[in-house]
Amino acid sequence: MHEIVERLIRIESQIKEESLKLNINKLTKIIAISKTFSLDSIMPLIDHGQLHFGENKVQEAKIKWTNLKKKNDKLYLHFVGKLQTNKVKDVVKLFDYAHSLENIKQAETLSKYEKKFKKKLKYFVQINIGNEEQKNGIDPKNVKNLLDECINKYDLNIKGLMCLPPNDQFAEKYFKLMRDLKVFLSATYQNRFDELSMGMSNDYIKAIKYGSTFVRIGTQIFGERK
Repeated sequence: MHEIVERLIRIESQIKEESLKLNINKLTKIIAISKTFSLDSIMPLIDHGQLHFGENKVQEAKIKWTNLKKKNDKLYLHFVGKLQTNKVKDVVKLFDYAHSLENIKQAETLSKYEKKFKKKLKYFVQINIGNEEQKNGIDPKNVKNLLDECINKYDLNIKGLMCLPPNDQFAEKYFKLMRDLKVFLSATYQNRFDELSMGMSNDYIKAIKYGSTFVRIGTQIFGERK
């Protein structure tokens, strides 16, 4: 068995074990963050049954995934990079999910290309949960205004929230804030938001404790990037 698949199986087992311990019925999905890795590394995972993959560069994703997705319509591609206006057209054409929606301008452009290509994506609104100047994402205080516009004006399919917490030992504090924000917004919008995209290679087990439904794992599956 390929060592990349062995690593994925180990993570799948850890997630199942944690879910049983916490009495969670809906298993957290793994997004294998395949950016910078070639099809030689990706294909064993697809053969194993992994369906969700993440990329952050549109051009790289087009080269790797265009034909693969035509052959296998069960594959889901997640855009996890910054949503630049000049790249939105290609994001809508190729991807199924986008994890970094953070402002009205993006929403307007996404809506325009959804109409053009007659295609609906699933979106996560990126929250700057640690209020860090160097990170993207919307201030939690402003998220409701953005959601109102995305839903009512641009008819975007917002599935939930995403965050990149500060790089410190207190990730759980921020995961809890995200869970509380999701609960508040879900109640406000009649349970419309049922997903949380949070947790990566170093903290995905902690994220599951706070309701993460998608974890974004690269290094623990593929190894260190070169």
